[in-house]
Amino acid sequence: MQKPLKQIVISDPKVMMGKPVIAGTRITIELILEKLAAGETPEKILESHPRLTRNAIQAALAFAADN
Repeated sequence: MQKPLKQIVISDPKVMMGKPVIAGTRITIELILEKLAAGETPEKILESHPRLTRNAIQAALAFAADN
């Protein structure tokens, strides 16, 4: 069962100056989106950031679409 978006993408003023991040990491939604926009594949992003999951990348895209 996948976690709801609000449990995957969080914003805490104490983490990365309040930017939205993937819960349990300091990986910002902005970073994920920049990498995708630059042509990196989800597989390459996952390889570079082993704490991420495919679900987290999908959550980043969903968050961006909603905001």
